[in-house]
Amino acid sequence: MLIAADKFKGSLTAVEVAERVTAGLRRGWSGGADLLRIDALPVADGGDGTVDAAVAAGFERREARVTGPLGDPVTAAYALRDDGTAVVEMAEASGLRHLPDGVFAPLDATTYGSGELLRAALDAGARTIVFGVGGSATTDGGAGMLSALGARFLRADGTPVAPGGGALGELATADLSGLDPRLGPVELVLASDVDNPLTGPKGAAAIYGPQKGASEADVAALDAALATYVRVLERAVGARAAEYAAAPGAGAAGGIGFGALLGLGAVFRPGIEVMLDVLGFAAALEGADLVITGEGSLDEQTLHGKAPAGVAAAARARGIEVVAVCGRLALSPAALGGAGIRRAYPLTDLEPDPARCIAHAGPLLERAAERLATDFLG
Repeated sequence: MLIAADKFKGSLTAVEVAERVTAGLRRGWSGGADLLRIDALPVADGGDGTVDAAVAAGFERREARVTGPLGDPVTAAYALRDDGTAVVEMAEASGLRHLPDGVFAPLDATTYGSGELLRAALDAGARTIVFGVGGSATTDGGAGMLSALGARFLRADGTPVAPGGGALGELATADLSGLDPRLGPVELVLASDVDNPLTGPKGAAAIYGPQKGASEADVAALDAALATYVRVLERAVGARAAEYAAAPGAGAAGGIGFGALLGLGAVFRPGIEVMLDVLGFAAALEGADLVITGEGSLDEQTLHGKAPAGVAAAARARGIEVVAVCGRLALSPAALGGAGIRRAYPLTDLEPDPARCIAHAGPLLERAAERLATDFLG
């Protein structure tokens, strides 16, 4: 059996999910201990937990002191493998996790620390960088990240624009010629489950700004500022700025996708697809009779590039049956089946109260896995 589940956000990491499912399976297994082989490969789709999944798969965890989204120093981790492959998670530097509870800064939060984290990976000798984006506190189009890597963004009076997406409305000139030359030969993959463009009704500000505390007025201001950002960059680098702004993934993580595509030469790929490759999922599938995937909430978003859908698609292509564990289930049996998942085991079947379900997710998940073992292992 192969456990390839994502985190249960707010309660369990992907590693903890694997540990709890393993414990429940062993309790529910009626055969001899030597007849049950359980392998675990915690997975992620580029968002929160991506570095942890890489470390669980054998990467070395590295840390760097970088600038947080509000300008304060934070400690951020990235993962590095002996072959020069690095996994960098922008949320480690610029994520909502670094904001105080109840505090948002939609106009002012910066991705500067994400650029510093990428620079740390370059300093460590990374030749391939998987840049996982998601869970951001920012909507600055990646301007902060590019600034940390050598770009210059100036107002009409020649002074640097202030941090954050709101200040991009004052942008007059941009210069990308000072970007770190080490980026040139590096293969940089933008890993995201988001395919939104940078601006407009489906852009970074309109769709994701409210999740970061942006009011209706803030959303309008941010979208206009990002449009100014694109126009100024068009004057600096040509028409490709507008082309990248409209490209899938440009709106990821407050527009850091745009900065990575235009400034860093990144190639966009669905996050779970990239991570399954990097984590060695194909090899882990060898000999598996059943795959157990999952995440905190199995819902419509799951079907659009989230980890369980990616795991199920890859396993189904190999003819391996897939079941799922989750905190809550908001998909019909038909929708689950269409995604390649035969059955799901939500914790809310065991504890209907959401608060208690989150607080006691570990023991509840063990019970759910015990039921799964009874149903599928006999």
